[in-house]
Amino acid sequence: MPHDNTTQLVLQTIDAYERSAKECIARWNRRRHRRPLLLLEWLQCLPTGGRLLDLGCGGGKDAGDFDRRGYGVVGVDRTNALLSAGRRQYPSLPLIRADLRDLPFQARSFDGLWAAASLMHLPKPVARRILADLYRLVRPGGFFAATVTYGVKSRLVTDGWVPGRYFARWKKEELARAVRRAGWNILELKVVTNRERKGRWINLIARRRG
Repeated sequence: MPHDNTTQLVLQTIDAYERSAKECIARWNRRRHRRPLLLLEWLQCLPTGGRLLDLGCGGGKDAGDFDRRGYGVVGVDRTNALLSAGRRQYPSLPLIRADLRDLPFQARSFDGLWAAASLMHLPKPVARRILADLYRLVRPGGFFAATVTYGVKSRLVTDGWVPGRYFARWKKEELARAVRRAGWNILELKVVTNRERKGRWINLIARRRG
């Protein structure tokens, strides 16, 4: 990847997760695992035993849940420390170190794509391109679900939990335009508050035509 501003923002975010990985894993493991409503709605769309890709899988909690449900799942993340923790906890799962901007998969490899709080760490021009790349990864008729931060001010956050991460904040219609231009048919797009995570988020379910 070229060392442009986008890459620097991504690397800073990865470094923040590397530094805070133990804290993240401990915090996630303390929580009772409750499947988000968006995840349940997305799973209802998918074929039994379908092949899924968890984008920004972190420590593999969602990927492990998909595996227990009988899906064929692959998880990808850029943070070594989170992946190492996930591999220890889910040794049979393929959790791969990969960049969302350059995913190592063939076209039409998956029935479903899950991107919970991952695309939001990329500047919007990059995320728009990735939405088109993801469209090619899913099979015709396949489904994509994502959560992104809602709002207008994208920035590098230097305080709070896991400081040093970049957040792109989207307005609802802005995200809708980007998703449609990438080829997706939007099934659900709504703003939620303090549901799966604190704050305001946009929940998306989209489908590839065909």
